[in-house]
Amino acid sequence: MKYTPHPYQEYAAQRIVESPKVGLFLDMGLGKTVITLSAVSELLARSMVNKVLIIAPLRVAETTWSTEADKWEHTRHLTVSKILGDKANRVKALEAPADLYIINRENVPWLVDYHGKKWPYDMIIVDELSSFKSYSSQRFKKLKSVLPYIQRIVGLTGTPAPNGLLDLWPQVYLLDGGERLGKFITHYRNKYFVPDKMNRQTGIVYSWALKPGAGENIHAAISDLCISMSAEDYLTLPPRIDRIVNVELPPKAQRQYAQLEKELLLPLAQSDIEAGSAAILAGKLLVMKFIRATLDTPISKLRIIWK
Repeated sequence: MKYTPHPYQEYAAQRIVESPKVGLFLDMGLGKTVITLSAVSELLARSMVNKVLIIAPLRVAETTWSTEADKWEHTRHLTVSKILGDKANRVKALEAPADLYIINRENVPWLVDYHGKKWPYDMIIVDELSSFKSYSSQRFKKLKSVLPYIQRIVGLTGTPAPNGLLDLWPQVYLLDGGERLGKFITHYRNKYFVPDKMNRQTGIVYSWALKPGAGENIHAAISDLCISMSAEDYLTLPPRIDRIVNVELPPKAQRQYAQLEKELLLPLAQSDIEAGSAAILAGKLLVMKFIRATLDTPISKLRIIWK
């Protein structure tokens, strides 16, 4: 398929080519994947990068990037190696020649330990950057440790601050090494936040509130690094048609549904289902019901548009 980019897509892709560190905070539907692939294709063609690593949620790593690359004429030539599965398959994928190496985010610590100081990727793309919002997680700490070896990094997400602007610090740190929001989370909190809910006896702070004007100052501090675009500003969609379909889940699925709804986390054998915000939670719960609906309804007769 021939790719005819919108002006905003051309602009975003060019920013990736021209800037070694970029955050694309674009709503779903604006084409973050094809924008990034277009830029990567140009960077490889101009020998500006040699080895590209894409870090993504498991399902996205399995299908989305390779499918999207194959879809477009200008990116179809890109070769892909998926660092997925058991250790033997992951090592085999690492040794295969490719333009793009794709790994699920849960295996980032393993990858960093495997390569050690011989980190080979000069460009990193983090798909769903907000999954690195916890500065205490192993995936954040391990990726942080190899930042000195990375020449270019792109962070993609539509929800950079699902629980508030405190979530921004780890994500922006991965992009700029602390240049804009500080080297440490404590410095970031002290500069832009004040304790909100806390235990007066122990001094333990349970939540933080923005200082007056801090939100605007944070956005101004990262404005040269991050591109933020809203779908309503760039997409024209047809009127919504609502069709309500009542779905009854079997007992086991209903228990899993209730657990995800309550805890925003559903542990599974291969990969956890996480919901970082109320909007993401609603979407994942709807997917569970959608899957059940497709089991009970011939796919040719199924037409659901979520309300």
